[in-house]
Amino acid sequence: VGPLGAGGMGEVYRARDTRLDRAVAIKVLPADFAKDADRLRRFEHEAKAAGVLNHPNFTGVYYFGQADGAPYVVQELLEGETLRARLRRGPLPIDEAGVIARQIVSGLTAAHDKGIIHRDLKPENLLLSETGYLKLIDMGFAKRVPKGEKTYTLCGTPYYLAPEMILHRGHSYALDWWTVGV
Repeated sequence: VGPLGAGGMGEVYRARDTRLDRAVAIKVLPADFAKDADRLRRFEHEAKAAGVLNHPNFTGVYYFGQADGAPYVVQELLEGETLRARLRRGPLPIDEAGVIARQIVSGLTAAHDKGIIHRDLKPENLLLSETGYLKLIDMGFAKRVPKGEKTYTLCGTPYYLAPEMILHRGHSYALDWWTVGV
């Protein structure tokens, strides 16, 4: 139907699922990006991580495929605004903040129960949908971790990294995050 946006991991389009007669979003990794093995791996990983989660606080994934050398994901179409956009209008009332916090925790708990760690939690990756659900989006840095195992790969947005990611094994990366591959 038309473009919705673009970013480092591809382009997103509004589309029509003619079989089920519903609006969907299609995220496409352009064919020239698909030639980059790291981008392709991350795109596939994001689709698989999101596809495992069947929870109201995550975007529903309907299909993953490839056409003309370009991988794509068909997913739930989300309408709404990011938490960052909402906060630009002013502080959240305490009751609204509580509802949002509970939904974040509910979504993260469901992900962790499946062994998935989001690893890029920030206001830009929290969408306040028109349906009333907060959606945790952008699973590009997500990682599947076997139960009980820890991960110390430093990735994500530096200002939103968890303290245990910045301070681990006695090292502090707080001042030199750019040197560790973020």
